[in-house]
Amino acid sequence: MSVKSSRLISILLLLRTRGRMTAAELAAELEVSVRTVYRDVESLHLAGVPLYGDAGHRGGYRLLAGHRSHLTDLFSREAEALVLAGMPGAAEGLGLGPHFADAQLKLRAGLPAPLREHVDRLRARFHIDAPGWYDEGHEAPFLPQVADAVRAGRVLELRYRRWTAPTDVDRRLEPYGLVLKAGRWYLIAGPGPRTYRVDQILDLTVTDEEATIPEGFDLAGHWRASQADFHARLHRGEALVRVSAAGAARLTGAAARALAATGVPEPDGWTRATLPVESTEHAHDTFLALGTDVEVLAPEELRTRMAETVRTLAQRYT
Repeated sequence: MSVKSSRLISILLLLRTRGRMTAAELAAELEVSVRTVYRDVESLHLAGVPLYGDAGHRGGYRLLAGHRSHLTDLFSREAEALVLAGMPGAAEGLGLGPHFADAQLKLRAGLPAPLREHVDRLRARFHIDAPGWYDEGHEAPFLPQVADAVRAGRVLELRYRRWTAPTDVDRRLEPYGLVLKAGRWYLIAGPGPRTYRVDQILDLTVTDEEATIPEGFDLAGHWRASQADFHARLHRGEALVRVSAAGAARLTGAAARALAATGVPEPDGWTRATLPVESTEHAHDTFLALGTDVEVLAPEELRTRMAETVRTLAQRYT
C-alpha cells in the first residue's frame, strides 16, 4: 500500500479514536505539513468519507457520528500480525479455546476476499511451538481459575510449592497479571509484586475480595525489569577460557555474546575469552559438556575442579 493510502487510513483512525482534531494537530501527529493534511482531507471527501470540518476556536475535522471502521481497512501486514499473534496454544491454556476459534472465524469472514486468501496461506505456512525441544510441558491445572481471577480482579488464596523449606506454603495474593514465557505461565501478584509459577500451585480458591493493583503498574515493563535483574544476578562470576572453533559454536546465550565481545584469536585457531558464569559448580558442568574443546585457565578453583573430574573419568575408563 502506498504512503499516501497509509496516511489516509491513519487520519481516519486518529479521528475515530480522538474525535475532533485540527489540521495542525493531524499534521503534527503524522509528521507532515498542514498543506498535506488539507490535500489528504480532500482525497477522503472525494472517496465519499463523511468527514467534516468545523470553523472557529473549537473547530477541526471530525467524522460523521455513527461512522464505523471495517476490517476492510486492514493492511496485509496488519492482518498477518493478527493471525500470527493469535495462536491457539495460549488461548487454550487460559480456557478460551472455543472463543479463540470463534474469533478467528469472525475475523476471517470480515476480511475482503484477497486478504482472506492471503491470511489463509499464511496460517498454512507458519506454526509456532514455543517450548524447547526437551521441554515435556508444564501441566498447570489451575491456570483457567488464575486467569479468571486476573480478569475479574479477585484475591487468590492458594497452596504453593516453592524450592526452599518449608516447600509447601499458604499465600494470599492479589493478582496483577499473567506472563507466558517459554511455554510456562507465571503469575505476577502482590504483595511485592512477586513472581509465581502457575504449575507449582497445589490448590486455590478465588475469593470475592477485590484485588488492588498499584496505580500505574505496567505488567510488560515490570517483566522486562525483572528479567534484566535476573540475568544480572545470574552471572556474577567470570572464567578465563580457551575454546576451539567447535567449542565456540556450541556456546549459547551470555557465554556466546561474551565470546564475541572479548574473544582474542590465538595462533592455534583457538580463542581466549572471559565468559560469565553462575557458580563454580554450574560452570564445571557447562564446560565439561564441551569435552576437549575447552580449557579453563582461571579461576584456579574451577580449573582444579575440572582437573579432578577429568582424572576421575580417566581412572574409571582405564
